[in-house]
Amino acid sequence: MDVRHLRQKDIICRISTSFSYRLRIRVTSFLFIIAYIYVIIGCAASEPAPPPKKSPGHPKPYKVFGKWYQPLPDSKGFRQRGIASWYGKDFHGKKTSNGEIYDMYAMTAAHKTLPLGTYVQVHNLENNRRVKVRINDRGPFVRGRIIDLSYTAADRIGIVGPGTARVEVTALATPAATTDGGAPRSNKPVDLHSGNFTFQVGAFVNRENAEREVAKLDKRYKNAHIKVYDRGDQIFYRVRVGRFTTMEQAESQEAILISEGYSDLFIVAE
Repeated sequence: MDVRHLRQKDIICRISTSFSYRLRIRVTSFLFIIAYIYVIIGCAASEPAPPPKKSPGHPKPYKVFGKWYQPLPDSKGFRQRGIASWYGKDFHGKKTSNGEIYDMYAMTAAHKTLPLGTYVQVHNLENNRRVKVRINDRGPFVRGRIIDLSYTAADRIGIVGPGTARVEVTALATPAATTDGGAPRSNKPVDLHSGNFTFQVGAFVNRENAEREVAKLDKRYKNAHIKVYDRGDQIFYRVRVGRFTTMEQAESQEAILISEGYSDLFIVAE
């Protein structure tokens, strides 16, 4: 092989080496950019959701374990079925959400969204026992549970032993508002047993949002409608769906709506 061929071979090798080096640089740079974009997107996606906007006169939302909860403006027509549990000595003597000192021997309970001070009846569907309690705390923050009873209340309807039971919670009275903005002085009874039964799936202060929800429901269910409620200091547009002549009929359709994502619905009498 002559010198010219050796030089040509050397040039080809150098060109090949240079090309491979530049290619590796470009590939590395490309992968770095992709990784950077992935990190940026991941960080943006992991940012905590902002709190819901508080409407005038509406209870302030609160956050527990990364999830926001919006308390109901009132308990009128509230009825809910699910799992009840209880809490005792670990919380005895500690402050509740309304500022009271928790007494495990008092007839009280915790609920995530009912107005504090609301009286409810808790019906154990497994043994037909009932108890009346006052909501003075927030919770339970365990998936699938709807109410936490005090030790005594749970004991009276047979929940202390098994720890949980399927119950029905019915609002009996709602705190009466005061003109001076102070604490409620009395409780106003609520009639829950007259009229047609329907599901309430949400309450909005913006009518357009309520109408959009009704339009979505109307594609799959009957009698999707808005019920306007004027509390005096705020108007709420309650979105409801379905019409049933008995509670049993409504309960038979409850699981269908829950499976569609309406886990916070409850039955009301119109």
